[in-house]
Amino acid sequence: MELIVCLKVIVDLQQVRIKKETREPILEGLPLVIDDMSKNALEESIRLKEKHGGKVTILAVGGPKIEDTIIEALAMGADEAVILTEPWLKDADSMAIAKVLAGAVGKLASYDLLLLGEGSADNYSGQVGPRMAETLDLPQITYVRQMEIVESRLRAVRDMEDCFEVVEASLPALVTVSAEINQPRLPALTQILRASSKPLHKWTSSDIGISPDDLVGDGGSTEIMCKLAPEQARKGIMLEGTTEEVVDSLVDALLKEGVLGR
Repeated sequence: MELIVCLKVIVDLQQVRIKKETREPILEGLPLVIDDMSKNALEESIRLKEKHGGKVTILAVGGPKIEDTIIEALAMGADEAVILTEPWLKDADSMAIAKVLAGAVGKLASYDLLLLGEGSADNYSGQVGPRMAETLDLPQITYVRQMEIVESRLRAVRDMEDCFEVVEASLPALVTVSAEINQPRLPALTQILRASSKPLHKWTSSDIGISPDDLVGDGGSTEIMCKLAPEQARKGIMLEGTTEEVVDSLVDALLKEGVLGR
């Protein structure tokens, strides 16, 4: 099978800090990581390759610094990677990213399956996969938590929150996976060392015939209205008395606030 996995690279959200004065997130200088659900998509593609044979190609879009992060994906078991690192792609919106990824897929050789995470931890729009499928005119199955290839067709279980839905699609197809589908593997040290020797191709937008001007007015210029952290104001309540009295007053205050329950 020929499998293409579209990976989302994001800043490490565990290290994001907030400016106290402006409530803006501090993103400069943060390390980049592969989004968790992208790892789920990659893990599933590797399992399919191990079962049916074939090749796994990684496709990623972002700024110039994503190359080192993609090495981890190659270490997990992917065979090669293609990255598009135009500076303007770093802040592109879902529609622009979907069109760029679709253009890159069109340049790659034939494929049987495209896999993505259903969303990403940074904005969770869930738009890139479905928009890609529409652009490429592919059948799509979203929110997949279980999948298999049966007689050259894709059979998948979709998580619809209140129920599960079993659907089938002909290949080639596009799938977005949920976090429940698997537990991504951790590459061994030897795999990490070998990963740097695997093919890693760097493309520009001109290689796929797309420029920023092609996306203006076509969903490629989403305006972010606000990205401030919620306001937090301390009540400044002072408790006085003996240790026992202070403890009792604190417990009573927490009960009134609903933090504790009897």
